[in-house]
Amino acid sequence: MIALLRPLAFASILLAVALPARACQTALLLAIDVSQSIDAAEYRFQTEGLADALGDAEIADALVQGQMALAVMQWSGRGAQQISIPWTRMQTKSDLERFAQQARMMPRAYIMSNTAVGEALSTAMAQFTQVPDCARKVIDVSGDGPDNAGTDPRGARRAAERAGIEINGLAIESLGLSITTYFKRSVITRGGFVMTARGYRDYARTLREKIRRETAQIMF
Repeated sequence: MIALLRPLAFASILLAVALPARACQTALLLAIDVSQSIDAAEYRFQTEGLADALGDAEIADALVQGQMALAVMQWSGRGAQQISIPWTRMQTKSDLERFAQQARMMPRAYIMSNTAVGEALSTAMAQFTQVPDCARKVIDVSGDGPDNAGTDPRGARRAAERAGIEINGLAIESLGLSITTYFKRSVITRGGFVMTARGYRDYARTLREKIRRETAQIMF
């Protein structure tokens, strides 16, 4: 019996070597604005919208096929950045379902704080040291207003470009300001893009289209 098991064990080892785990193609950090301009209902539009987007069949297939890593950060003013859901590898649909449920139930990290976009980007960039094997690194930042505290986001954008990190934006046009233009001028990196939500009720649809676009290059 032992003599028969040894060849089988050796064959299993060879198979494991011959079929390595698929590499992580993209690490995507979702940075959600929770500054004072966002009320409780608007916060829920963001968390519910994120959970619903991850439940989209096309997005789910791309995330799992690409073995993507996801994380969620809430951000607001100076010193107010929190990793609410740490890096999670989307190896199976169950991983994705658990992540979406965490996003749906995620408590708000900050209330009545100002808007420090530059610090949010710098904090987000620092998180990618935890996923060095992911070939592509993307920050997906949402917001409804320009910075009014902290460092200039253009400095963080330049640092991201030097590090090979892509920054995309989801501009929520709800305050009568041109947030889309602000994101284009001060936040997104070269090759990045901005998508515009016409108010918070349009957030879920816009985020779904945005993540589809961000995962499009890993579709099979």
